Amino acid sequence: MIPVQEAMEEIRRGAEEILVEKELIEKLEAGKPLRIKAGFDPTAPDLHLGHTVLLNKLKQFQDMGHEILFLIGDFTGMIGDPTGKNVTRQPLTPEQVKQNAVTYQEQVFKILDREKTQVVFNSHWMNDLSSADMIRLASNHTVARMLERDDFHKRYTGGQPIAIHEFLYPLIQGYDSVVLEADVELGGTDQKFNLLMGRELQKAYGKAPQCILTMPILEGLDGVQKMSKSLGNYIGINDSPKNIFGKLMSISDNLMWRYIELLSFRSLDEINQWRQEVEQGRNPVEIKKDFAEEIVIRFHGETAGVEARQGFENQFKKGELPEDIPEVTLNVGATGMPIANVLKEAGLTSSTSDALRMLKQGAVKIDGDKIEDKSLVISVGEVHIYQVGKRKYAKISTT
Repeated sequence: MIPVQEAMEEIRRGAEEILVEKELIEKLEAGKPLRIKAGFDPTAPDLHLGHTVLLNKLKQFQDMGHEILFLIGDFTGMIGDPTGKNVTRQPLTPEQVKQNAVTYQEQVFKILDREKTQVVFNSHWMNDLSSADMIRLASNHTVARMLERDDFHKRYTGGQPIAIHEFLYPLIQGYDSVVLEADVELGGTDQKFNLLMGRELQKAYGKAPQCILTMPILEGLDGVQKMSKSLGNYIGINDSPKNIFGKLMSISDNLMWRYIELLSFRSLDEINQWRQEVEQGRNPVEIKKDFAEEIVIRFHGETAGVEARQGFENQFKKGELPEDIPEVTLNVGATGMPIANVLKEAGLTSSTSDALRMLKQGAVKIDGDKIEDKSLVISVGEVHIYQVGKRKYAKISTT
């Protein structure tokens, strides 16, 4: 175990709130490995960098020698987490939950050490809970307290329905902490109510209360809204190396520091050194390249990271592109937009027929690669440099 002061510096890094910090220090001072819990409902098959903010913090605890409890909420996933929702969520089928759970495990072990991670499913104990046990669990909380939760309160005062089973979700999440005897539970800032529920239920069941560590919600590529696949501002951890590198290079210099703080595994001393270098005149683009390469290596290996960087530098080396490339954001819809329409909407061609003509002539490039396929459809969540002819350029982001 590393010294407590050093451990706390690492734990505080990027964290939004620690409840109760004094108790966490006391747990660390005991010198025993702590049981660190984080739950994930397999409600979708793919993870993006926003999800990895929490996984990175788990990795930090794991590297300190603590026991990681990666909980897959296959039981709660069939309820549907109501957090942040203004309507009742449709429960997933057991088949959907099972399929997504398998995909989750394949992805999370790109960050966590498989041999040092205990994967648990809350259906293992929830399926054995009797009706009497469930009533006993529900008796530990009041409706008035449930309605203090922001999303429930808004729906109740707005006259929107709240199904009874939605009240069960935070209770079950809290009961997971009772069963697992968690010392610390991690979650996003939007999960604070549920995390505190675990602490309260542990007390009610005569267990030592867990400490709470909340992590911020990562902004997407636009730097405004949270990273979300539905908003098209995300970077999927299964994206190609080229796409991951290119998307990270597209973020603003200010947002770069936010991403580095929450996503990089580099030491705080090294990150502070980067900040000093930029203040002294170093181009932040070079820092961004180092960071983007690190992320690509994490998910695709060292060779892919080096090649993605080299490919980017070959395409965008100094003097090859103008410095004032206009930036355009296009809403391409769920089904995407044909390449000819993209070129027209971005102002690179006067019409779709003009775009088709330029494609036929081989005068269209995306990220330096010549494009001649007139049937190409541009999907949501892409960020590329488009070129038509010798002088027309645009950096186009699709949402």
